[in-house]
Amino acid sequence: MTALVLTLIFLFQNCGHFFCQTGSKPNIVMVMSDAFDGRLTFEPGCRVVQLPYVNYLRELGSAFLHAYTNSPICCPSRAAMWSGQFVHLTQSWNNYKCLDANTTTWMDFLEANGYLTKMMGKLDFVSGSHSVSNRVEAWTRDVPFLLRQEGRPVAQLIGNMSTVRIMKEDWKNTDKATRWIHQTAAASHQPFALYLGLNLPHPYKTKSLGPTAGGSTFLTSPYWLTKVSSDLISIPKWLPMSSMHPIDFYSTFTKNCSGVFTEDEVKSIRAFYYAMCAEADAMLGQVISSLRDTGLLNNTVVIFTSDHGELAMEHRQFYKMSMFEGSSRVPLLIMGPGMKSGSLVKDLVSLVDLYPTMLDIAGISVVGNLSGHSLHPLLSKSNHFPKIQRPDWVLSEYHGCNVNASTYMLRSGRWKYITYADGQSVPPQLFDLTLDKEELNDVVHKFPDVHVHLDKLLRTIVDYPVVSAAVHRYNKNAFSAWRDSLGKNYSQVIANLRWHVDFQKDVLANERAIDRWLYGNFPASPLSLNPLFSE
Repeated sequence: MTALVLTLIFLFQNCGHFFCQTGSKPNIVMVMSDAFDGRLTFEPGCRVVQLPYVNYLRELGSAFLHAYTNSPICCPSRAAMWSGQFVHLTQSWNNYKCLDANTTTWMDFLEANGYLTKMMGKLDFVSGSHSVSNRVEAWTRDVPFLLRQEGRPVAQLIGNMSTVRIMKEDWKNTDKATRWIHQTAAASHQPFALYLGLNLPHPYKTKSLGPTAGGSTFLTSPYWLTKVSSDLISIPKWLPMSSMHPIDFYSTFTKNCSGVFTEDEVKSIRAFYYAMCAEADAMLGQVISSLRDTGLLNNTVVIFTSDHGELAMEHRQFYKMSMFEGSSRVPLLIMGPGMKSGSLVKDLVSLVDLYPTMLDIAGISVVGNLSGHSLHPLLSKSNHFPKIQRPDWVLSEYHGCNVNASTYMLRSGRWKYITYADGQSVPPQLFDLTLDKEELNDVVHKFPDVHVHLDKLLRTIVDYPVVSAAVHRYNKNAFSAWRDSLGKNYSQVIANLRWHVDFQKDVLANERAIDRWLYGNFPASPLSLNPLFSE
């Protein structure tokens, strides 16, 4: 642990009783990254990359060992965090369809109750953003064709040992945040709440693929690579393509990961991703240091989390959009006055829990029907909390691109249950995470009683066949309206989205497939696209 981090720990431990002594409301600072694998924030994952400020939060606060996203993609996940409601309740179906701009967030409640508030950096929870390609791929996921939608994942090295600030936009916003702390928060007599959203460690756009390209480049410099322990990087095991679950087969193909990858390529992608996490950690560190320098740290709750994780070539995929652990686990570290230090929390939690937690920390009564439960009782040194039993499960769901069926994940105890669409047309999956941390052995047929129990529990939380049907109708209606808006330009536009290389191989056949889907009564079965299930 660095000397700076040890100094910060000493200062916090000696000043951390301020809130209890004065009774003032604590300040709140959240730093939310993008695509940060939560398993890197505690043992053994934390050994592979140096994250001194994540480690600092873990030492002086609480680290949640089983924190999950409520939807493994940017906008819907953030919609759940800001609204405190599950994705199906707000109908945040994809990166284009999320919350209305006038939705009341927990930040709005803090402001209405006397907090000075500031939000900067990546927000991404309101409808209408992201690329045309991204939304069209989500709308047409039921169309029975296989088109590569992403660039092949690659690692790219830039600069030298003095190249530190690579993600310029994130550093610019981090600088803004620290200036705001020094110039505004420090001079205010109000408690304050600051949110900083980062893009890192989300992969960068692959510029060589043109303006429609997605993010498939893992980009870093030699400086950040020195933070990675190369000998500790694992090479994930892969199932053969022909043995994959049909949904995973579709995801692997559309993410352009079905080709040949050498072990060196996979290791390099993973190393570069970890280095990008280290750069994000440095931004977190700058925020923490500014709070210390202004004397605000001792009365500030600091939270670090992410919208989702990153597969980094696990299960022959990169990106997110999956219920596998690399994609669905998120970091959640919380430190503050009156809170436990060095606590490793084993409870199952998810991002919707942050809404009631924020209000609880600020002493604001929770209003409305929230999907989450306050984490404050798990964080606080005090035992003076009403005995409210938390659910022993977490829910995540996904309805966007690169996955050709609505997906629902229920984590309960040692089990992870994943089901799709109507629960009948696509086989479910069941993983025992105690014995199978790599999630390579589907045991749904081995434990039928567990399957039945978890599916019944899931249906008490969400009527998922009904939700899946609603998403299917939305996709058709949204696509039809978009196509009509293009008029005669439709054929040219759709053939030149980021799937254009595959689409243009047989434009007529692909347009006919879309028409059959659009005017048919039922979605095509995802099973038809995997040779194992189509034979």
